[in-house]
Parts: sequence; C-alpha cells; structure tokens
Amino acid sequence: MADNFVNVAKIADIPAGQVRVYNVDGARLALCNVGGQIFAIDDTCTHDDGPLGSGFLDGHAIECPRHGARFDVHTGQVLQMPAAFPVRAYNTRIKDGDVQVDLGDETT
Repeated sequence: MADNFVNVAKIADIPAGQVRVYNVDGARLALCNVGGQIFAIDDTCTHDDGPLGSGFLDGHAIECPRHGARFDVHTGQVLQMPAAFPVRAYNTRIKDGDVQVDLGDETT
C-alpha cells in the first residue's frame, strides 16, 4: 500500500477541543483535536454543503453551524439529522510535530 500521508499543519496550531480548516490538494479538511488526538474529515456538511469547521466540536462529534447535523469525527458517520450521508474521514498521524493526513485512504 502506498504512503499517501501529506503534511497539513503543526500539532501546536490545533488546540485541544478546536477545529482548524486547511486546503490540501484541492480538498477542504477540518482537523479536529479531541483530547490531543487529531481527526480529519471533509469540511463540507453532506446536508447542505455547510462549513463543518465553523461548527461546534463536542467530544468526538462536530455539529454543522447551519442546521445542526452532527458527525462522528472518527468515522464521518452521521450522528444527528438532517444529514443522511456521512462525510469522508481520513487517517491521520503525528510525525515530528506535524499533522499528516492520508489523502488516499478513508478510515474504516
């Protein structure tokens, strides 16, 4: 399997309990810091294309600021409607203080 990890941010730039949005190779990613672990999902709500990175992070759930759809930042699965479809979630790792995201594979 190919290593598709790319550097996206510094871990220090994403405080615990916060979300930061980055453009990476044409994709808008919301990086979520949950207790020191970084999770990456698409920044676009599947309900109405709202900016998830502007939403509220509550533990492992992120809430879209437009209509309240909630998603699990681990898996991208819908936790609360009105969204009916998951967002894409990406594998991440921390290497030498850099947050790296695997753009080739989705999380399971």
